[in-house]
Amino acid sequence: MEGDQQQEIAAEPEPLSNAEGDRPEDASDIASNISDADALKILLEMKMKKRQKKPSLPSTVTEFATEEGSKVYVVGTAHFSDSSKKDVVKTIQEVQPDVVVVELCQYRVSMLKMDERTLLKEAKEINLEKLQQAIKQNGLMSGLMQMLLLKVSAHITEQLGMAPGGEFREAFKEASKVPFCKFHLGDRPIPVTFKRAIAALSIWQKIKLAWGLCFLSDPISKDDVEKCKQKDLLEQMMAEMIGEFPDLHRTIVSERDIYLTYMLKQAAKRTELPRASEAEPRRCVPSVVVGVVGMGHVPGIEKNWNTDLNIQEIMR
Repeated sequence: MEGDQQQEIAAEPEPLSNAEGDRPEDASDIASNISDADALKILLEMKMKKRQKKPSLPSTVTEFATEEGSKVYVVGTAHFSDSSKKDVVKTIQEVQPDVVVVELCQYRVSMLKMDERTLLKEAKEINLEKLQQAIKQNGLMSGLMQMLLLKVSAHITEQLGMAPGGEFREAFKEASKVPFCKFHLGDRPIPVTFKRAIAALSIWQKIKLAWGLCFLSDPISKDDVEKCKQKDLLEQMMAEMIGEFPDLHRTIVSERDIYLTYMLKQAAKRTELPRASEAEPRRCVPSVVVGVVGMGHVPGIEKNWNTDLNIQEIMR
């Protein structure tokens, strides 16, 4: 089933540059004399040396633990916030994780590798062609809802001149600098969320919601975003519009809290240390995981953390 498998993205490693005064031939001589086993050992030692036993973490980080001894650091972010990007970078640098999990699914993964200018352009250009494509991929009502939600995001983008998802791009870049760090997509596939959200509404509720989404005009400042660090701005705007539709809140927020919690716990299973060859014995140790999610999801993750979760029920 689509939701049962961890969506893993290969983070491209940063190129290593020689320090000033180093001679390339010296580096080559050293590299040629190091075995694969020694190279792996050196990388692991470098990672563990950088990993802080008592990390100095931002106030937006909530720490969880598993029965196996793994640690999970969840960074609660505002999706349009420079401060959140800094929080993500600092957390990854401090704990040197084995896995980074972000609140994205495979349908939104393109924002990880698109530059800010392209994303700004994409967010502002909601046209008939995009609408037709969304309807073709997700069906009439789900396609319309997807475009309406994009309009909310575009409204914030236009007001702030800032593209969404900056904290996820920073997480992707920073994960690539950590040896043996995996990068997972932890959100429920967006077509499933839209399908379940639409099914939860009556015809009148669908019309009422669409009307509210179509007529967004309130100005938003960067100060407003930072004030919303305790509740993500995008999710707060959505919560205000869907507040009178409890079933919609359940599908868009509460069910995704469950899904995100499940994926974080999956990522936090004991990890196998890298081996230079198949002949080496397998060694598994507790994992260190960093999760990057909207601040509005953190209370739900706390609520569900010590619960046995069944995501099959929320994937239909």
